[in-house]
Amino acid sequence: MTEHYAALHQLVAEAHRRLDRIAWDYLIGGAGVEATLARNRLALDSLAFRPRVLRNVAAVDLGAELFGQHIALPVVLAPVGSVESFDPGGVAVAARAAQAANLPIICSGVNPATIDAVAANTTGPKIFQAYLSGADPRLPDLVERTRDAGFDAFCITVDSAYPSRRERDIVNSYVKPYMQRPGAPKPTLSWDDVKWFKDLSSMPLVLKGIATAEDAELAVQHGVDVVYVSNHGGRQLDHGRGAIEVLPEVVQAAAGRAKVWFDGGVSRGADVVKAVLLGADLVGVGRLYLYGLAAAGQAGVERVAALLGEEVRETLALLGVTGFDQLDASYICAGAPITAAHAHSAFPLLDDVASRI
Repeated sequence: MTEHYAALHQLVAEAHRRLDRIAWDYLIGGAGVEATLARNRLALDSLAFRPRVLRNVAAVDLGAELFGQHIALPVVLAPVGSVESFDPGGVAVAARAAQAANLPIICSGVNPATIDAVAANTTGPKIFQAYLSGADPRLPDLVERTRDAGFDAFCITVDSAYPSRRERDIVNSYVKPYMQRPGAPKPTLSWDDVKWFKDLSSMPLVLKGIATAEDAELAVQHGVDVVYVSNHGGRQLDHGRGAIEVLPEVVQAAAGRAKVWFDGGVSRGADVVKAVLLGADLVGVGRLYLYGLAAAGQAGVERVAALLGEEVRETLALLGVTGFDQLDASYICAGAPITAAHAHSAFPLLDDVASRI
């Protein structure tokens, strides 16, 4: 049982205790000087709420709908290429946790075996994410396999065609397990490949890694169903903007013609609410669920989801609303951050861990 974890930072601390330094550095690290990683948190920490009072908030609805299915929160387990680094059961364990928590999952396609592992362990909404090269001959087979396995959408990550410089991993001589497999991404992916996919399949298409209004507009013009705002958790291009800074311009560019998903530094329930306030239809968590996975396996991920839900409920109620549909821009404004931005600035009680990262 994991109820003794009363706050999210306790799961972070336990993950730190259980993981060796190499796996920990891989989990928390970013590219270059980790400016983009820090700005993800800085941008979230620089938003403040404008609550309304004297409203009946006895019944708060946290639910959302995705691909015709009800989900517990507008939150998705984001794709991770090396889940097995944090639990030997890998993505199958994460999928079982998603099923138990009634959350969707995006499984990383660095190992196509994840298709069967996820399909066998959750009946909830699921999305397959692929790293592709231009005119990739694997695409027709991948699309057919994911469709036959009951996946709801196909996601192409578009910000990783060129490898980034992750200095923690370089210094640790860490080679990601999936880099030992064939099919690493190549820098030839283009909008022509998006058109190829749309001509090939009627599956909803998600483009993950959109960081500007200009590319959001191009995505919509190419018939993309979901524009996914992400900077890969600060692990690709360094010195970029915080992801939530990008979100409003992408929402404006999409103009309701495509759904907008978001991830980037999301660590607390308040972050989820901020993203939905600014127009996100679905909010991805990556590192956050991996802390739970490393701390206590499936039960740890389920505990992360439960605590996140508690925080979301508290935030909505104290804002004076009983559901996400009541939120608008009047509930948020700029605010000064209270801590220096880093991977764990959302956990100010984590001093004993933060001092060692």
